[in-house]
Amino acid sequence: MSTPTKPIDANAPRIESKDQLIAHIAAGCKPREEWRIGTEHEKFGFLTDGNRPVPYEGKASIRAMLEGLRDRFNWEPIEEEGRIIGLKKDGASVSLEPGGQLELSGAPLEHIHQTCNEVGVHLKEVREIADEIGIAFLGLGFSPIWSLEETPMMPKGRYKIMRDYMAKVGRLGRQMMFRSCTVQTNLDYSSEADMVQKMRVSLALQPIATALFANSPFAEGRTNGFQSYRAHVWSDTDPDRTGMLPFAFEEGYGFERYVDYVLDTPMYFVRRNNQYLDASGKSFRDFLEGKLDVVPGDKPTMDDFDDHMSTLFPEVRLKQFLEMRGADSGPWGQICALPAFWVGLLYDQQSLDDAWELVKGWSAAERESMRLCAPVMGLQSPIGNATLQDVAKDVLALSRAGLKRRAKLSTSGDDETGFLRDLDLIAETGENPAQRMLKKYHGEWNRDLSKAFVDYVY
Repeated sequence: MSTPTKPIDANAPRIESKDQLIAHIAAGCKPREEWRIGTEHEKFGFLTDGNRPVPYEGKASIRAMLEGLRDRFNWEPIEEEGRIIGLKKDGASVSLEPGGQLELSGAPLEHIHQTCNEVGVHLKEVREIADEIGIAFLGLGFSPIWSLEETPMMPKGRYKIMRDYMAKVGRLGRQMMFRSCTVQTNLDYSSEADMVQKMRVSLALQPIATALFANSPFAEGRTNGFQSYRAHVWSDTDPDRTGMLPFAFEEGYGFERYVDYVLDTPMYFVRRNNQYLDASGKSFRDFLEGKLDVVPGDKPTMDDFDDHMSTLFPEVRLKQFLEMRGADSGPWGQICALPAFWVGLLYDQQSLDDAWELVKGWSAAERESMRLCAPVMGLQSPIGNATLQDVAKDVLALSRAGLKRRAKLSTSGDDETGFLRDLDLIAETGENPAQRMLKKYHGEWNRDLSKAFVDYVY
């Protein structure tokens, strides 16, 4: 969940029409040579003494972690009511998730080699500070042993509003907030038509990413019956703001239709005077007309609209770029694999066209079935007469071909296809990270989940 890096400007121009919102998203269109890759990943902090969740305050704390990064590595702090809640530097940011998960939102970069270097530098910095204060970080999609009640809430105003509203609209929204971690990739588009094609392909294939990256088979100290419990949680969080967006496949879909979706999704909050005002369940359309009762007579700025867009959580989210949201967080190498997977498919026109040929015949019911099956059955989920494993092999071949044609080389002369190697193995064997972990759990770990805090630490 993004952390605003600046307050709402009270003197900023107010939005007067829906056309301005459409133009705002359309302003994200970029020529191919300006396309970039943004990678975000979340991780669980834990106290190395006892594998307990990390509080916000104290010697071994999230606050100490952020202050250490600020002081030693020259990050600029982001504060709320005098508390440090995030960091920013050189186009990247570090943000604080509701249950203390730490997220790196990477800078927009040209190729995956840079992305993997960025991840490596960040994890090295984090490890250096964490080691000194008795903290470590875990690469899983769902917290394996702590209950919701044991998980602390971080001091950000939006989280109390969201927590209270989540209980009204779904059974598992609070689990999502406090106990899940994801890795996602943000990618550009050149035009409305390009956005539509990329969004349709990536929505249809998001369950493939879920199955390949599934990495959350445990909860509260035992197996939970899922390969990606994180993905399952999203299926019962809030139907107004999650899911596969079937309207994106309808004739005439474009920027305006997505803006209508945003406007029809209930709000969470409004920021004014560095405070989060509870607007949960209220209408952004009323806000546009100056009829929002928490700020009577006021109208939204474009930052308000950006805030509201950030509270929608579909499997692919449209802003001035597209966010791929279907994967569990995992080991270091898989953080680099996710952007490689999607860049190979979406940044090469031939691979994108071939991927659309592959998925365009799937019905909305089939896409939704894959979304619901993938967290449970992983790559063995059915699609027609095939499985997601069969589709994954085909899709990885398209991604690899796209990366080869991109020909973005490292300093040692390697292209980006190497980042797909582990995914190729997963697709070939049908054994994803969750299944690998379950093998350890029932084998060498002897059902002792404390071993996860050794084997899966960054």
